[in-house]
Amino acid sequence: MKKILIIEDARNIRMALEDDFTFEGYKVETASTGPEGLEKALDLDLDVILLDLMLPELDGLEICKELRRRNIGTPIIMLTAKSQEFDKVLGLELGADDYITKPFSTFELHARVKALLRRSEIRDQQTAATCIQLGPFELDPSKYEFTKKGESVQLTTIEFALMKMLMQHAGHVLKRDDILNSIWGEEVYITSRTVDTHIANLRKKIENDPDQSHWITGIRGVGYKFNTHGSSPDLNQT
Repeated sequence: MKKILIIEDARNIRMALEDDFTFEGYKVETASTGPEGLEKALDLDLDVILLDLMLPELDGLEICKELRRRNIGTPIIMLTAKSQEFDKVLGLELGADDYITKPFSTFELHARVKALLRRSEIRDQQTAATCIQLGPFELDPSKYEFTKKGESVQLTTIEFALMKMLMQHAGHVLKRDDILNSIWGEEVYITSRTVDTHIANLRKKIENDPDQSHWITGIRGVGYKFNTHGSSPDLNQT
């Protein structure tokens, strides 16, 4: 039985979601405040978290940031209002896996949750894969670790999957749409800007100078490439 945590301060929404997911066969935990939600997210063995953006005492963005800071990789779907476009992007930057805007249909939400669980299961099945070593980097799926020159680099679940994909196809250009479909799945309705956001975050973590992209280079209008020995960007790259 999959376990889901619903962190939502609006009582009517929280109770409706609890009843709905319970009916669908999930074991449901709920929280009505930010601190309560963070505590349960840290303590419970969860399969997915539904996280409202606007919460009393501690908002959803701070909760997401803290969970990822502590290497809690539980998939997170942010619940946002339509007017919070900037916050959606920021939520993805902080490690959320997906978002859905209010008001939403339970059909769409269930589809998002199922897609997220499928991707999570696929990632778990791939944890027995061998290490990938390129230049100063080493990625170990079995330990879920990524290092640069032997020093650990903390990556979110999405960043880790993206880094793995780039390293597995080192030297080849990956199209944005292929990255979106592989990492997020075809069922998730997000734009290529999301890929650009996560690439920017990766560059901050692995490049000596994020403004000089020697390892991850972008091919304008196409996608991104991981360079096997590092290189200098040219006018056709971003």
